[in-house]
Amino acid sequence: MAVFNLFSKRQKQARGEVPDVYTYDSLPQPFRVQVVHIIRDAFGIDHYSSNYAKKSYQLVKDILCREYGLFELVPHPRSDEDSVFKFFLAEQSVERALDVIELSFRVMVGNIQNNREYARNTIRTISPEDAIVELNNRFKEHGIGYQFESNELIRVDSEFLHAEAVKPTLTVLRGEGFAGANQEFLAAHEHYRHGRHKESLVDALKAFESTMKAIIQLRRWQTKPNDTAKALIATCLSNGLLPDYFETQASSIRILLESGIPTLRNKNGGHGQGPDPVEVPAYYARYVLNLTATTILFLVEAHNALR
Repeated sequence: MAVFNLFSKRQKQARGEVPDVYTYDSLPQPFRVQVVHIIRDAFGIDHYSSNYAKKSYQLVKDILCREYGLFELVPHPRSDEDSVFKFFLAEQSVERALDVIELSFRVMVGNIQNNREYARNTIRTISPEDAIVELNNRFKEHGIGYQFESNELIRVDSEFLHAEAVKPTLTVLRGEGFAGANQEFLAAHEHYRHGRHKESLVDALKAFESTMKAIIQLRRWQTKPNDTAKALIATCLSNGLLPDYFETQASSIRILLESGIPTLRNKNGGHGQGPDPVEVPAYYARYVLNLTATTILFLVEAHNALR
């Protein structure tokens, strides 16, 4: 269902009562209710004796219960649907509430989208594709800094950077040969969303290296299995993927990623952080993630443009 620009919304916009920065630690109740409407419309209602929609709710509930170590999400639920939605509407932990959103939308993509039997045996008012569009619009509408992309919730710090760098990067990494880089890039974002900034830098570096390895393999250029980022950059330069003047820029990105924390300086995993914990600020991890996104996008587009 489309997001309607109601009179009350237009008045709030006219008065400047709209979020100008993203929040990450709060999911307003109106937003949660809107998400329930989206999931209900996308999961649908079963025809007569069919149980496709019922099984979708059961799958979401069973996974959550197993992962949280619970027998039930809420006391005395009337159904699995009732259990999931009551839990979601009342849950104080934002991360757990986001778990419900991400898992429900993964079910839409994996079990409902392109499933003809599901379509024939349920009554639905919205497709999984349109459900994702509406969810992302609701996130923006409430100033909540997340988007559902590539089957995961991604934290968004700048709408411009997300639209111009992160989202296109996720798109190109879905191409043939880039599955490993895509997985590592998503893992970097997942670590960042949960505040694991050191781990985010580690996976950003892996994604950067894996992208170059994928291109080199697709191009059948000569390289060694244990080549580091420095050697991979040299291979890309010598084979004409990158112009010569990009060597300094690419090397600077490599150094930034490898020296972000001391454990990254050693190609075999580092020697530990020592007696004092090493803290990586969120703004540094965010900078590295965005820089990694633009660099990966540049590399893949150069690969696609190369004859």
